[in-house]
Amino acid sequence: MPQLKEIDITSLDDLFVGNVEDPHAATGVTVLVFPQGARVGVDISGGGPASRESAVLSPLAAPTPVNAIVLSGGSAYGLAASDGVMEWLEVHGMGFDTGIAPVPIVVQSCLYDLAYGDPDVRPDAAMGMAACKAALARAPCVSGSYGAGAGATVGKICGMRRAMKGGLGVYAVTLGNLIMAAVVAVNALGDIYDERSGQKIAGLLTEDRNAFADSRAAWYAISAPTNLFTHSNTTIGAVLTNGDLDRGQLTKLACMTRNAYARCIRPAGTLADGDTIYAASFGKEPVDCSMAGVLAAEVMAEAIRRAVTTSQVDDATFLAHCWSSDRVAS
Repeated sequence: MPQLKEIDITSLDDLFVGNVEDPHAATGVTVLVFPQGARVGVDISGGGPASRESAVLSPLAAPTPVNAIVLSGGSAYGLAASDGVMEWLEVHGMGFDTGIAPVPIVVQSCLYDLAYGDPDVRPDAAMGMAACKAALARAPCVSGSYGAGAGATVGKICGMRRAMKGGLGVYAVTLGNLIMAAVVAVNALGDIYDERSGQKIAGLLTEDRNAFADSRAAWYAISAPTNLFTHSNTTIGAVLTNGDLDRGQLTKLACMTRNAYARCIRPAGTLADGDTIYAASFGKEPVDCSMAGVLAAEVMAEAIRRAVTTSQVDDATFLAHCWSSDRVAS
């Protein structure tokens, strides 16, 4: 039976990945560039997404190739990062040929990180362009507090002072000739679990921050409708493959990848989250769609685990970045 083999995501010829972040402000951008274009589907399961060009990914829309997927912090302000990505792509001749000028097709999702770091600093066009330059340079792309995960946090139902650091997770494998990769920025309201062991690895803490508490128990204590946490979280990610799948199949692939969110994030997909998954194909390797979905969920689960295990900081550092939470989101 073929075995999974881990590979470096920056080794893929048809995909460029770049991260740029402001460590002090705790926000950043991750960009996935497809030089030859890619077929892309999307699954949006959260109730409060901040997104760009989602409608072009509908199976009912024209099958226009996508040139880049952008993941960023900054909440809806972060959508400005795509302006820089579009400019960079245009300069490099990438985009839909209109006969007059290439129009780059760029889709984007943002997470809410304004309660960690400096809420007045958000990803902009310059940061988006810088992420493209990092991608073209094949800069290292590893899990941690990088790119869109720079200001990500988890376990926030009781406020930022009982939360923990989230981050960016990256994982890529081959299964025979098939490639499957995942990039995810984990910024969940809920708790994070290791799919393999079933153990909680990040999330809501007790008031003294000495042990884990249970986000689901905190939810069950809410007895009346509330919008206190609405739109202040979001886990955004993408699975990337050389499998020969059309947009409809990629939409299904994204939906199946949502199983990883359900296994690893508890709760997930609430009205307080904008959970989104893109699924992109940049190749023609024959593959069964359902099998690819099973693999994609496994790869995404490992990326989620890495996002939080590589991003933790000591309590003093974490709390020092949360000064704005009492004013903005708690």
